[in-house]
Amino acid sequence: MYIKRILLVIVIAGMLVGGAFAFMVYRAFFVPNTQFGNEVAYVFIPSNSDFQEVKSIMEPLLKDLKTFESAADKKGYSTNIKAGKYAIKKGMSNNDIVNSLRSGNIPVKVAFNNQENLADLAGRISLQIEADSTALLSAFGELDFLKANGFNDKTALTMYIPNSYEFFWNTSAEGFRERMLKEYKRFWNEERIAKSKSLGLNSSQVITLASIVHKETAKVDERPRVAGVYLNRLATGMLLQADPTVIYAIKLHTGNFDTIIKRVLYKDLELDSPYNTYKYAGLPPGPIAMPDISAIDAVLNPEKHDYYYFVANVEDFGYHKFAKTLTQHNRNKEQYVRWINSQKINR
Repeated sequence: MYIKRILLVIVIAGMLVGGAFAFMVYRAFFVPNTQFGNEVAYVFIPSNSDFQEVKSIMEPLLKDLKTFESAADKKGYSTNIKAGKYAIKKGMSNNDIVNSLRSGNIPVKVAFNNQENLADLAGRISLQIEADSTALLSAFGELDFLKANGFNDKTALTMYIPNSYEFFWNTSAEGFRERMLKEYKRFWNEERIAKSKSLGLNSSQVITLASIVHKETAKVDERPRVAGVYLNRLATGMLLQADPTVIYAIKLHTGNFDTIIKRVLYKDLELDSPYNTYKYAGLPPGPIAMPDISAIDAVLNPEKHDYYYFVANVEDFGYHKFAKTLTQHNRNKEQYVRWINSQKINR
């Protein structure tokens, strides 16, 4: 009888211990363990993070850090950290959280356009993926890479086709660059290449001209006509005489790309720069900005006409007046000069 009681006590104690252990396991793995109000919180785990860093990132989102740590240890996550962006949903258990951090790396949208140089592009991209602007700029300007792929330091910007792309947040600078090279090659399909050849231009030259067209007019429907003007000038050996190239030359000369220039002066036309198309014939050595795809396709699909001149249309702002002869153009120009003087725009 005494032995039976002892055995009963042992059994009950075992059940209590087992129950307590089972509850601890259940609590560590399956009880909701989030403490944020939104439906989802996004966490970013940097490359080469250790578990201590992960805990510091996760702590503000969790009710109980200890149970998270226990679950992470038991599931082998604490010694196998993976960088990236992860979604933690409201009410997730530690088991779900660890599963998400282990295999739920989600892509981010990376978008860019209108950058005037590689430094601006690097700064823009660094706000969207883990790689910092210094690493990105170094990758963008790596001479061996550029030479191997048909670019140089003047045409490097032409490789980056403005659009919206999906990347993993922890993509490296070199990884971003390699993906952009693939997108560039995808963009320059057989049809676009054939059109560029029919114009007597290569892809970098098309983008360089497109950057001028882009700067000349924000009106997408007018870009094929503007492109036609510049192609007419190139075909006859005329100087392009594009004001945006002069503005770019000034910025490059001063090193200040934040300069705002609303009016190009006659003295500016004397600036000795290969980007000054009032002094040097043909296209500048590279793009003056990153053109929209609409501007690139405008060059590849120009309007066929006999216009050689254009000037801002003060009767329809945003658009331009086009002329076939210099005499006609000078009349249009007089109207524009009167207007800009009336606005007291001196620079």
